[in-house]
Amino acid sequence: MTSRRILITGLSTYWGARLAQALEQDPAIETIIGIDRTPPKLALERTEFVQVSDAHSLIRRIVDAAEIDTVVDTRLVVDSIVTSRARAHENNVIGTMNVLAACGGAGSPVRKLVFKSSARWYGAEQDDPAYFTEDMRRPHPPRTAIERDIVEAEAGVEDFRVKNPATTVTVLRFTNALGPDLRTSWQAYLGMPVIPTILGFDPRCQFLHEDDMADCLEHAVRHDLDGVFNCAADGVLALSEVIDLLGKSMVPVLPPWGTGPAVAALRRAGVPLYPEMLPQLRFGRALDNRRFKATGYRYGSTTRETVLRLREQQTLEPILRGGGGSAYRYEAAVEEFLRFSPSVRQPNVRPTPVPANTAPGDRSAGPPAAIAPPAPAPSTAGYAGLTAKEIIGLLPSMDRAGLTALRAHEAQGAARQSVLGAIDRLLARPATAAG
Repeated sequence: MTSRRILITGLSTYWGARLAQALEQDPAIETIIGIDRTPPKLALERTEFVQVSDAHSLIRRIVDAAEIDTVVDTRLVVDSIVTSRARAHENNVIGTMNVLAACGGAGSPVRKLVFKSSARWYGAEQDDPAYFTEDMRRPHPPRTAIERDIVEAEAGVEDFRVKNPATTVTVLRFTNALGPDLRTSWQAYLGMPVIPTILGFDPRCQFLHEDDMADCLEHAVRHDLDGVFNCAADGVLALSEVIDLLGKSMVPVLPPWGTGPAVAALRRAGVPLYPEMLPQLRFGRALDNRRFKATGYRYGSTTRETVLRLREQQTLEPILRGGGGSAYRYEAAVEEFLRFSPSVRQPNVRPTPVPANTAPGDRSAGPPAAIAPPAPAPSTAGYAGLTAKEIIGLLPSMDRAGLTALRAHEAQGAARQSVLGAIDRLLARPATAAG
């Protein structure tokens, strides 16, 4: 089934917004609607945002009215760094049940459900297999509240699958992700100048770059993948290798017995260590990713490359996070003005035209009217083969004219948020600071 009318739950999450950005560029997709309790944190072009709770009756009204054929649920909280335990449980268990209730039943137009889950479903114990496959059952009861939520949420998805056999149900179990735009416990843990570990343990680590995580979701939307799939980069490293690749020091100060109280004391002192990390800091975990690769997906980074990219990010942190730049903030009135006001000259807002959403059954909208391209900018061909991090590393040596030209080129091309943000922060500084 080709997904054409898509609803994304959890649009305020990084993953929901990244997926919406990718799908917006496909003219074959007629409608993209995102819902959440809070506004999105990334700029979107044609995705329609509806601020709504997880009440199944409200979601079902949207599903029926827009004739949604595909629902992507990205709301699952898998890290206690994000919110409180009570709110996480409400979101993960109650919220998931409401979304599933809104998607199923007689007369529902939904024919595909993609559910973003976590490798924490498997747990982490000393007798775990070298690699977890999707067909393996969880060998031990959940240890933490987050794990219990994930297991319960997936049980609800499986029940939905049984009751709705005509619907393609895809469950993606993601390993720990790293990237410049993420806020996770592992990202914070590996960001410390000196990294504490448990005495006598050197666990296995497997990571996934944030770009691959977003691409996995998009791949699941574009293909009919019924079942459970592990999403993890190739390769496994020992934690000591990860720390060495980051150029940091490992300090085994956590006791093998009484680790929980010791971690609680460190957390009160500001050390970013969270309960769901402890099993992995002892035993680690690795996933078999062959089933998802068999669907045609290819990961952009291995575990080792993901860690090396994290080191580059940490090295460039003053440029990436400092300066006078400001993060995107959703304002409903401003978004409505920019999208629909006849006073707005579109080239000033969207240099590259994107398709427009259409009503159910409306196939006559066609592509948007051609927009005159902006005046040609100075040549930036030399940057075409560089990665985002390589470009960011060169920015401090460029003058303002070069920065301006490069920003225009990037905005009309790859539009990588990390590059655009770094350029904006340099341009916001006084002229002498940007060269």
